[in-house]
Amino acid sequence: MADKIVKLGVIGLGNIAQQHINNVLQGEVENTKLTAVCSRQQTPNDLEGVRHFSCYKALIDSGIVDAVLIATPTMSHFEISQYALQKNIHVLLEKPIGLSSFEGEQLVASVQPGTQFALMLNQRTDANYVKIKQIVDSGVLGEITRTHWTMTNWFRPEIYFQASDWRATWKGEGGGALVNQCIHNIDIFQWICGIPASINGFCEFGKYHDIEVEDEVTAYFRYTNKATGVFVASTGESPGVNRFDIIGDKGSLHFEPGKLIQKLNGQSTQAFSRNTTDMFGMPEVEITDITANEKVNQHAIILNNFVRAILFGETLMTPAQAGLASLDIANGILMSSWTNQQVKLPFDRKAYQQQLEQKIASSKLRVKSNIQATVDMSKSYR
Repeated sequence: MADKIVKLGVIGLGNIAQQHINNVLQGEVENTKLTAVCSRQQTPNDLEGVRHFSCYKALIDSGIVDAVLIATPTMSHFEISQYALQKNIHVLLEKPIGLSSFEGEQLVASVQPGTQFALMLNQRTDANYVKIKQIVDSGVLGEITRTHWTMTNWFRPEIYFQASDWRATWKGEGGGALVNQCIHNIDIFQWICGIPASINGFCEFGKYHDIEVEDEVTAYFRYTNKATGVFVASTGESPGVNRFDIIGDKGSLHFEPGKLIQKLNGQSTQAFSRNTTDMFGMPEVEITDITANEKVNQHAIILNNFVRAILFGETLMTPAQAGLASLDIANGILMSSWTNQQVKLPFDRKAYQQQLEQKIASSKLRVKSNIQATVDMSKSYR
């Protein structure tokens, strides 16, 4: 079976698509051959043996691809994925799964037996996030009582938005910081800590940039066990902060880039509180640096898993339906902010879609700036 090959087409030739292409061409992805690429422009193709298309339908119908990796602007995720899935072509989609979880739900429902549909939730392979999840799932921290993630380390200058016609518009992206930069963080948050029962969201729209969507967010979560959570995000702060705290009855985890600290109490907080006679006492605590320093090629891990799922039936690490929960939360934060009301989960995806369509109706793609933007993708990751 080792000689089996997945013929892959990449739709979209922007910055992230180029990384995926390079991973394939440099041998980072096994059992895979790049056979086609697609972009809106008639771009000369200097990839030997790789056919260029200017229409995604033509690529999908060409018969030279088994699977497609879709890395186009968010507004086209639904239509391209839907067309490919209807043709029984395997799909690996860049985040998010659509402009809304309503769109994502429709895509997931359209998957036919034998067709693999995955989402590029690559940060689930980060060694520190994997370790955090393992620790939380083990129960060593006891019941989780509070979570807090401040993620304001997504600073974007004005040129980032002006260099495209679709970014940071309701029509082109369906949102801003929540669905572009922070969807990865929200995915990790709910993957580790679970889905909240209710959301109160407070968004600022175009506070730092000449855009119509959110560039600052504060959200308050409540969980069924009375745990609380706070999520703070911004694309307008510099220097920003990336700090993730998980507090349990028996200990806590504290993550910042390059450092993961575990604190374990000798006795549960509640038991100590109820039994101690020391008015100012605290449980004894053991503090350990458990930072995982392993560096991995996150995108290649997800793409390799996708290929093995197609060829050998391996379970998908990031099936497309896994992207619905984070988009529910992002959409819920926006819905709460728009209505100034608490949003309950499970989320009313259709009601949100109706609100979003009203925003889209009055939204326009911008005129793309002629300024030549400097691009260093290594600076884009947080």
